[in-house]
Amino acid sequence: MTFELAQRNVRLHLFRSILAAIGIIIGVVAITSMGLLGGALEQSVSDELMNMGNTIIITPAGPSIGDERAGIDERDIRQIKLIAGRNPTIAFYNTYDQVKVSDSQGYSSVYGVDPGELPPITTLVSGRYISGTEGVMIGQTLARNFGIREGNFITVGIGAREQRVRVVGILENTGFSGGIQTDNAIIGSERWYEAKYGGRGKYDQVVITVHNLDDIDGIKDAIDARLNRREDVVNIMDFRSLISSIQEAIGQISLFVMAIGGISLLVAAVSILNVMLISVNERIKEIGILRSIGTQKADISKMFLYEAAILGLIGSVCGGLLSLVGGGLLIMLIMQDISYLLTMHTVITVIYGMIIGTIICIAAGVYPAHRAAQLNPIDALSND
Repeated sequence: MTFELAQRNVRLHLFRSILAAIGIIIGVVAITSMGLLGGALEQSVSDELMNMGNTIIITPAGPSIGDERAGIDERDIRQIKLIAGRNPTIAFYNTYDQVKVSDSQGYSSVYGVDPGELPPITTLVSGRYISGTEGVMIGQTLARNFGIREGNFITVGIGAREQRVRVVGILENTGFSGGIQTDNAIIGSERWYEAKYGGRGKYDQVVITVHNLDDIDGIKDAIDARLNRREDVVNIMDFRSLISSIQEAIGQISLFVMAIGGISLLVAAVSILNVMLISVNERIKEIGILRSIGTQKADISKMFLYEAAILGLIGSVCGGLLSLVGGGLLIMLIMQDISYLLTMHTVITVIYGMIIGTIICIAAGVYPAHRAAQLNPIDALSND
């Protein structure tokens, strides 16, 4: 009976109930949409970084001083490859230099690498791979920024070190990775790089792609023991701790943003509290009649809690459905990829948002329900 009475009161004061539900809808949409966006950002970064989770990066420990170039020499690279075993290992040169095309100029990464090492780790978009000292390859971003196509010439370097070189191929962007990042890069052969920048046999970086993640620590320890036994010759790192730290940071940012959205839910809770108190004041005589015919305090309390639950459930369900639209728009606006909305995380976040909205509404109804249950039946019946 108490549930039916609660439904009746919601219907009798429909406009007021709708206004209260709208507050819950706004609160649930705010907190859930922010949660969806945070989850999408975390998933996007995770997808980008997971490709690096099995990568070991080895760099020289000492700095370059004057004409003395720091680098990993060929003997150390042979030792590293021996320890890495069947795990693919690539060594390359790397610097940063100016690039000019006609009247346009900018800066890009410049790599020197064994041409035979490129096909397994890169994807050719157009043209062909480099061979010997003939030509260079560039990334898609650099090609798009300067309007470069295969066969065009670019100028690399500044002043007396300028060199005009032909682009023989364009590589697909690799994004942020632990090895060669092709996006805004010029890639030449080792011989071409050594002829232009010097430092032959002093490689800037060695990258090992480990097939089995369980082997990473063993390989790192073995390289450290072999190369750094007397002094630090190389720095050795992997991206597992970085990935964990980034995911944790994004998670904290998501919680903070959701907390801001949660303020609107608290405002909605105050609105529900106000509506329920008004409802109690309007129905004092009804409460007195119910008490006089034997209705228990607990049943009176339940009646008002059911009313709060009905408002909360309607508002939360509507808010959860609308948050899919709001979250989708945010993801499309910021990330340009709606696929991150179509995940299990979305379902869980929406369900959590609806549960939180409903619980807050019920909590807002506790005080009015308690107040109604404590009314004296005689005083309630005599109320005008």
